[in-house]
Amino acid sequence: MSMHTYMETNMQHFLQLLETSVNMDSPSKNKRLGDVMAQWFAQQFEALTGGKAELVANPTYGDQVRCTVGDGDKQILIIGHYDTVWPEGEAARRPFSVQDGKAYGPGVYDMKAGVLQAMFALRGLVQLNRLPADKKIVLILSSDEEIGSPTSRELVEQEARRSVASFVLEPPSEPLGALKTWRKGSGHFTLRAHGISSHAGVDHQNGVSAIEELSRQIQFVHSLTDYDKGTTLNVGLVKGGIGSNVVADFAEAEVDVRFMTMAEANRIEQVVRALQPQLAGASIQVSGGIRRPPMERTEETDRLFSLAQTISRDELGFPLQESGTGGVSDGNFAAACGSPTLDGLGARGGFAHSPDEFVELSEVPIRTALLARLIEEV
Repeated sequence: MSMHTYMETNMQHFLQLLETSVNMDSPSKNKRLGDVMAQWFAQQFEALTGGKAELVANPTYGDQVRCTVGDGDKQILIIGHYDTVWPEGEAARRPFSVQDGKAYGPGVYDMKAGVLQAMFALRGLVQLNRLPADKKIVLILSSDEEIGSPTSRELVEQEARRSVASFVLEPPSEPLGALKTWRKGSGHFTLRAHGISSHAGVDHQNGVSAIEELSRQIQFVHSLTDYDKGTTLNVGLVKGGIGSNVVADFAEAEVDVRFMTMAEANRIEQVVRALQPQLAGASIQVSGGIRRPPMERTEETDRLFSLAQTISRDELGFPLQESGTGGVSDGNFAAACGSPTLDGLGARGGFAHSPDEFVELSEVPIRTALLARLIEEV
């Protein structure tokens, strides 16, 4: 039996579990609900695959889940997350539903369907006796990906260093369902300008405007954007001053940075950290730094994608495309550890982080089969 046919015959079971998971709230910052979700996914993994699921204690957010099946020497890492952007009570307000071949509900697309696809891919390999004896599969489900993976990054990197390949369960790029072979890295800086306060009408000449200082810094920071290199800097939040009749002695700006390579990240960080005040009497402080390294496209990535493309064309009957994005995922961490990484192996659908998010159910067997066959062949 093909993996595609196997998954088609298991869709009712898949939908039952998808409904249950979507109707369980799992916001990133709610440890109580996160722990419940982690326990549920751990139980499903063991029941579906016969493997072992371990809860990795987390004092801040929900526990992480580390699942393993197989005991070979060749480790493959699958990376997912169970947290969502939705608050407690969202599932009750907007429960799971199916309409016109699409599944709806909070977190259905990002990424509870993708997590279950991975579990069913492994289930199929086990039940069909096709899990290679030389393979060990590790599935990591983090609890805080939607807020930057502050507590799960170490676990992902630890497992990535041991893995010959890493597969990420984020949704593919639409409208073509393309896999992601690169992602930009990201950084965040805060610029704080200090000046000298004075009355804008009575004593303007003795004031030094922190807002003017910051405005000059913003113009310079924006000038560092280089589309040819894939580098962007964006000041997205500015605040300062207490009133229009006061020369402001403080102003602050938050800067988002995206880049294609670590070399470029290091260059931009050096430039931003070296900012100097442009007005006499003003000062500038810079905090923050690089948050996620880029998921750079490598020769190993190219070989992985070529394998996926061959499977999709010859066995699943569709032309698979590749893409990249300025958005980040835990795949950035895996790739930076030297593990060849393919991202976008989750569910097809649309409108992530929106009340309209959905999963295209007809695509579930195809994408599940693609992941299973990659695990077999890599």
